[in-house]
Amino acid sequence: MKKKQAPFINREISWLSFNERVLQEAADKTTPLLERLKFLGIFSNNRDEFYRVRVATVKRLTKLGRKAIQMYGDDPHELLVKLQRKVIEQQNLFESIYQDLLAELAQNDVFIVNEKQLTSTQRMYVSEYFNTELVPNLFPIMIDETKAFPYMKDEASYLYLKLQSPSKTQKFRYALVEIPTGSVSRFVILPKHGNKNYIILADDVIRYNTDQIFEVFGYKTVEAYNVKLTRDAELEIDNDLSKSMMEKISKSVKARKQGLPVRFVYDAAMPDDMLKYIMKKLGMSKKDNAIPGGRYHNFKDFIRFPELKDNNLVYHHPMPLLHKDLDGRASTTLKAIKTKDVLLHYPYHTYNHIIDLLREASIDPVVASIKITLYRLANSSKIANSLINAIKNGKKVTVLVELQARFDEENNIYWANKLQEEGARVIFGVPGLKVHSKLCLITTIESGKEFHYGHIGTGNFNEKTSRIYTDFSLLTANKEITSDLAKIFEFYENNFKVQAFKHLVVAPFFMREQFTQLVNKEIKNAKSGIPSSIILKMNSLVDKGMIEKLYEANNAGVKIKLLIRGACSLVTGVEGWSENIEAYSIVDKYLEHARVFIFHNGGDEKIFISSADWMSRNLDNRSEVAVPIYSPEIRKQLKDIIAIQLSGNTKLRILDAKQENQYRKPKPGEKKIRVQDEVYNYLKKEKEASHKPHKQKQTVQS
Repeated sequence: MKKKQAPFINREISWLSFNERVLQEAADKTTPLLERLKFLGIFSNNRDEFYRVRVATVKRLTKLGRKAIQMYGDDPHELLVKLQRKVIEQQNLFESIYQDLLAELAQNDVFIVNEKQLTSTQRMYVSEYFNTELVPNLFPIMIDETKAFPYMKDEASYLYLKLQSPSKTQKFRYALVEIPTGSVSRFVILPKHGNKNYIILADDVIRYNTDQIFEVFGYKTVEAYNVKLTRDAELEIDNDLSKSMMEKISKSVKARKQGLPVRFVYDAAMPDDMLKYIMKKLGMSKKDNAIPGGRYHNFKDFIRFPELKDNNLVYHHPMPLLHKDLDGRASTTLKAIKTKDVLLHYPYHTYNHIIDLLREASIDPVVASIKITLYRLANSSKIANSLINAIKNGKKVTVLVELQARFDEENNIYWANKLQEEGARVIFGVPGLKVHSKLCLITTIESGKEFHYGHIGTGNFNEKTSRIYTDFSLLTANKEITSDLAKIFEFYENNFKVQAFKHLVVAPFFMREQFTQLVNKEIKNAKSGIPSSIILKMNSLVDKGMIEKLYEANNAGVKIKLLIRGACSLVTGVEGWSENIEAYSIVDKYLEHARVFIFHNGGDEKIFISSADWMSRNLDNRSEVAVPIYSPEIRKQLKDIIAIQLSGNTKLRILDAKQENQYRKPKPGEKKIRVQDEVYNYLKKEKEASHKPHKQKQTVQS
């Protein structure tokens, strides 16, 4: 009898379901109004990257014929059709939500107007703004029948114009005008009228003034529509051994800008003759991911929509907390870590603790060296500047910069060069591996002996994203962990030497095997009648091998709970496969980015935080690290936080086989639990409780 195939949801289909959860936030009336606009921007930005990376990959697979199905598991041709159908469905929902938001904004005295809705005063303002701010940044391109179609940038939005020609022999001409949002704001704030706020998009300022651009040639604008092209963003790394990794990546980033088109988005109101003309010029057909959209594209700019009022239209984030053990009572961060392990949880805790750690290490006389992995740095990185300061203070600094951090390559190249110039030893990744681990090792010489302090985290060393990504950082002086950490840096410096790790779980060498063994232990315990359970929190769960292992655990009776923010290929609630598995997703004001793994292990729980999702690329093709949590205090804290997240009933979605993204709602009489607010309150109470004796003592003395 043929074995039944395990149920899986295609990764790309599941990812679109995740982005629909983002769209739900834009529709959710409990979300502040301007934040809902920003969620439209996040949805749009996510979808752009989806096309540039995932759809581009599927398109490349179509060239492999039957081999593609064997490699990928799905027919890429059929999948592209399904993806396009789903994207168009979501686009229609997007446009409907946007129109609803415009009406709600108007009710709150915020009006987004177009060029046809301007008053005489506003028309004068728009004309002046156009001439002073926009004209110097506009570079219109006439489309010439006798020449190649002009290059359209990836990610840019254009106005595609039909012009009335002064020539009797040529009735119409066409032109493209890039909307210059890289140099000016997409949003032009018009003069207020009483309490009413008016905004016009730069697109419409240009539309209003297009005749000014072309009138010198005698052309008049007949029609103008927004269009956008998305290109394949895959880097093609050449194998020229004479070139450095830096040269190869730099060359590939430049080549990416010329990537093949993977999506063409156009205003659905565009007449057929204009659409056919530009599609022909681009060498595309409607089946080539031509997506009808609304009047505007590049909604990612709405992430930076101006905050016009200090009221309930935006989130008011609470001040990040000082960690209870790093509040300044200890003389230095290093001394505090030496006393006990510290777990930071962003954005609830301030990221300044990490900046303080590196700044202190840069000037502390006992510090001999700092080693760190950098994957995505902020543009004006305090992390990088702290490392430069350490070099100037005579510390040895070794930095592994991952040049292949997608869409951050140029920024990483800049900082790699800067650090090299200042005297750091810079390692450009590991051949054949992308280094995704979040590690730092500080070495001191104390009483003539070497001592190590370590950082192992789930998120990047990036103070900017730490304000919106939820992540964990473990700071430890535990010799067992820091000894393993030193071995990992030895591997980064000498790729031929792979050592055994006693405590850290390291990919690609041991992680899949060790997590498989932990699942097997739960299976064995369940079959023996011993309590068993698995709780996994991560961004994506798509690796077939690990999902099949979880199905096996389900059939043995292991209770499994999943918190998956993004793509989840595991199908819950299927009899004989997953009736013991629950899966949820949190999408709220912060981006859930932490990875936590908890195995019951017969009562002696194994608890880890990690940089790795359960995806084939993380387990098999990247350098990733999971660290076991040994501190009883931190183990309790992590379990409490995960319990809060699993108890959510406000922004928690149920992941089921139909991918309906239903909210889990409070039962009658049940308290509303908004996970991210509850976690902040939990950490705040923990801090307050730890300081009560300290405060009482001060009161007595005074």
